Amino acid sequence: MRHLLLPRLLLRRRGSSPTAHHLPLLRALSSAPSPVSSDADLRKYAGYALLLLGCGAATYYSFPFPADARHKKAVPFRYAPLPEDLHAVSNWSATHEVHARVLLQPDSLQALEDALATAHKERRKLRPLGSGLSPNGIGLSRAGMVSLALMDKVLHVDAKNKTVTVQAGIRVAELVDALREHGLTLQNFASIREQQVGGFIQVGAHGTGATLPPVDEQVISMKLVTPAKGTIELSREKDPELFYLARCGLGGLGVVAEVTLQCVERHQLVEHTFVSNADEVKKNHKKWLSENKHIKYLWIPYTDTVVVVQCNPPSKWRAPKLTSKYGKDEALQHVRSLYRESLKKYRTETESNDPEIDTLSFTELRDKLLALDPLDTEHVIKVNKAEAEYWKKSEGYRMGWSDEILGFDCGGQQWVSENCFPTGTRTKPNMKDLDYIEKLLQLIENEDIPAPAPIEQRWTANSKSPMSPASSSGEDDVFSWVGIIMYLPTSDARQRKDITEEFFSYRSLAQSIWDDYSAYEHWAKIEVPKDKDELAELQARLRRRFPVDAYNKARMELDPNKVLSNAKLEKLFPVLEPVHQAK
Repeated sequence: MRHLLLPRLLLRRRGSSPTAHHLPLLRALSSAPSPVSSDADLRKYAGYALLLLGCGAATYYSFPFPADARHKKAVPFRYAPLPEDLHAVSNWSATHEVHARVLLQPDSLQALEDALATAHKERRKLRPLGSGLSPNGIGLSRAGMVSLALMDKVLHVDAKNKTVTVQAGIRVAELVDALREHGLTLQNFASIREQQVGGFIQVGAHGTGATLPPVDEQVISMKLVTPAKGTIELSREKDPELFYLARCGLGGLGVVAEVTLQCVERHQLVEHTFVSNADEVKKNHKKWLSENKHIKYLWIPYTDTVVVVQCNPPSKWRAPKLTSKYGKDEALQHVRSLYRESLKKYRTETESNDPEIDTLSFTELRDKLLALDPLDTEHVIKVNKAEAEYWKKSEGYRMGWSDEILGFDCGGQQWVSENCFPTGTRTKPNMKDLDYIEKLLQLIENEDIPAPAPIEQRWTANSKSPMSPASSSGEDDVFSWVGIIMYLPTSDARQRKDITEEFFSYRSLAQSIWDDYSAYEHWAKIEVPKDKDELAELQARLRRRFPVDAYNKARMELDPNKVLSNAKLEKLFPVLEPVHQAK
């Protein structure tokens, strides 16, 4: 029922008696002569009141509410649909999105060359998109993009020399499948397999292993299509300086159209997962780093739990028992129990009895648990402790092909920041990698940050690509990569906004220790600050580590109209216009 607000003089019921404090005023009015103006005012206000009542009645009976109106949820305002010629493109976690009218998908080298030549002539943007998975949306541009999704063929396999030449739009998973019949595979892998090979190498992606470099080091040669100079063939022999610069070129020097990669023989690995603690890790770290082909640590904040994952060829193991002590259901039992208890607290007891809970994987359960109260530190600590229990009951061995073993379920949508820093050499590790983690974990506890698990720590050898965060001329150098995260386990816009703000506060606090370790962010995960002073500081910091002037010089030679650029690239590497002296 609709309610109308009426003047207070109309709300007193007929026949009601005046209160005591009104009597003197009423007596005075009754004994005084009634001026003509008072009668006119009364008629005027009575008319207003009748008009207001009439309007209210007309509105009520003309637009009645349905009988169940009070039980219906409010319908949010919906924006008009996007025009049909707009392409909505977002990264995997939906943290970055653009709407662009131009999204080209050439199906041949010639079509790509024509597209870039036209964009150069017309001074239009055409940013290489890759698969668009990067956490920071480095390949996105609302002004225009080009995807090589239709350029995804294997062009040549040299089984003898263990090399493969592919079009750069092929996805890593598809390439691995194609190499299988030739008995080959890639040397190392990142956590996921959905990247296009071109983007995979351009951002300096990496796996883990102190003797294994980032993936750009697997590049032997490539064809780079540039706006100003057409297609350039690059290798260690053909223009080596530009070759090394362009291997990790962030899509700013040209579009990688074809690439030849060094492969290795297809092989199996035995993965050993076990739970340790900080003291044991310190005691064994140098030994583990040198003895294991692949190794990573998963640190669980607010606990003393470190999950150690070691992967090696089967020959290194003496027929290990390839089963875990506990079954999958037993490993998940504690996490399921916590989820049911939390549902009773935050939701309803009925929901806690939902049989579907027993079908969820660990990462799905973690997402649902965090979604109940993602920014409450005490709640996040409970979830982290449940994760520690899960890993304790998941200890054991498993064996499989390297591309299967080296993958990692990262969980649902998330914000992530990962940085890379030198940590000595393979023969003489300096232990700064563990010192960094100790400071980070202490910072989290001191600041009461609702930091979920895990903090993933990996290692690589050096890269000769000067734009790689692991760039170094030291053949024996080792770099550690550390990633922090906050999950986005909800579609609620306000909650996602709150998580986003908390994550950037978390990242800012972590940033306070970067300079002590010469740590620099992964190119696919670096975020551009909005504050001008912070941006200027970041630009200066990047100049201290990377050959920014050489990179910008190459950009201006190969792409003077900045066809391949986007806002992120321009802010990270602003091109300083030359000052012309007056004659």
